[in-house]
Amino acid sequence: MKKDFLGLRTAIYKVRDINKAKEWYSTILNIKPYFDESFYVGFNVGGYELGLQPDENPSKEKSESVNAYWGIDDVKGVYEKLLDAGASSFEKPTDVGGGITIASVKDPWGNVFGIIHNPNFILP
Repeated sequence: MKKDFLGLRTAIYKVRDINKAKEWYSTILNIKPYFDESFYVGFNVGGYELGLQPDENPSKEKSESVNAYWGIDDVKGVYEKLLDAGASSFEKPTDVGGGITIASVKDPWGNVFGIIHNPNFILP
């Protein structure tokens, strides 16, 4: 049976200053964007896309109900790196069982940015 859903492709973060956000995410991810325009900046992060879009009408509060978790090996180390780079804590590193550890921060523009170490997740 053919599957309709092929997997996650893009997580987009709205930012007030796309140039500063591009610099911040380039440093955090340790990669340069593969697509870099004034209306959209795209990073290829292990085959998945992290996109930045300018927020023309920034609201005072952003939704915290959706959280994309980016796979990493060292949750505590990367969590501290994110805080040192200007992010604020949203969810401290937590062992959720099965060898899985998660954490999340808010980037300097108020977007929730999650990180996860999941040794059980295998790419197709």
